[in-house]
Amino acid sequence: MHSRTWLSVLSLPLVAAFTMPVMQQGNAPKPQSKAGAKAVPQDPLAGLSDIQDVLSLVQQNYVDPPDMDKVVSGGVQAVLERSHPLNAYLSAEDLRLPDPGPAEAGMIIVKRGIYATVAAVTPGGPATKAGIQAGDVIRKVDGDSVGRLSAWALERKLRGPDGSSLDLYRYNATGDLTKTTVQRQRLTPGAVAVKHGQGALMVSLPDLDAGRAEEVKKALAAVDHGETLVLDLRQCQRGAMTEAAALAGALGAKGAFATLQEAGKPDREIPVSGQGTPFAHLALLVGRATLGAPEVLASCLKKGGAKVLGERTPGLGVERTRFLLKQGGAVELVSKRWVGLGGEKLDRQGIVPDQVLRMADTEDALARVMTALATPAVKAESQASHGIPVPKLEVPPPVKKPD
Repeated sequence: MHSRTWLSVLSLPLVAAFTMPVMQQGNAPKPQSKAGAKAVPQDPLAGLSDIQDVLSLVQQNYVDPPDMDKVVSGGVQAVLERSHPLNAYLSAEDLRLPDPGPAEAGMIIVKRGIYATVAAVTPGGPATKAGIQAGDVIRKVDGDSVGRLSAWALERKLRGPDGSSLDLYRYNATGDLTKTTVQRQRLTPGAVAVKHGQGALMVSLPDLDAGRAEEVKKALAAVDHGETLVLDLRQCQRGAMTEAAALAGALGAKGAFATLQEAGKPDREIPVSGQGTPFAHLALLVGRATLGAPEVLASCLKKGGAKVLGERTPGLGVERTRFLLKQGGAVELVSKRWVGLGGEKLDRQGIVPDQVLRMADTEDALARVMTALATPAVKAESQASHGIPVPKLEVPPPVKKPD
């Protein structure tokens, strides 16, 4: 029997065992039992005895001796992924593995069942050079099926020694499974790029790692804040929430930055860090490679009146925590979720742009944005978001024709 069959057999009781304690939390009133009805077991983990029985039956009655370690770990991983695709089970052997190497494939992939989707590629990186694009679907990584790999194992496979090869099997435009080889290489962090135009400027951010907020502040120190600022987050793939909050403050945002939801704790409102001078007009460029902290930043600035253009973001505003297990392994769980100021639960939905704007890499992004902002519909919405009254269009009554 295929290993995924075992995984399916174990999933249902394991899910029940893990979810029942959550469902029974709180002080909800207990339902009155009907006469003659069986009493509901009070122990929320009573179903674990069923799992033990299933494992014993598998071990004693299957035609071939099964690898019970794989059966159990596969079932646990299936339970974790039903909660969130980024959750992962790590065995004790996994924790003892050495660092795979400093080189990267230059892409971010997200597991979805037996497939993985390319969420973002680094401009000029190894994946881009190999022809891989955001949205590509991957079935195998270095000969291993994606379905058998956890998110942790999948991310680990993207790294390795400098110059090493990574074989990916992905579906092309015609639906055929093709092999693509990526040469891993060391990637240096990109710099903040500033482009000036007529009455406007564009700042492109590669990430929100430590120090980016201060870098942007210095780049804008001598700039006329009466101009239009376009903040390009299309390739902003990662970063820290503290840095995102600091950048929001540097751009003039005030008050709340976002809401942090954490398991077992009350919701916590995170304030904007610092205070800067706002620009007369602020626009954001977002896309499918705007991931995590940049999504929370975009939500904050959008709520403050910034116009958002581009494509919808993936919705990966979460953080993981590693919990060690008694038997020597560990689990990585999505334990924190960020909720944007617009109410977006950023592990389920991304930032929806006010206007969809798709551009090729060779296009002048600043010129395209300024043209879009100058269109009547966009201009009216932008004025309204900044508290500027928008004149109504008076439609004259129809002229009656003489009889």
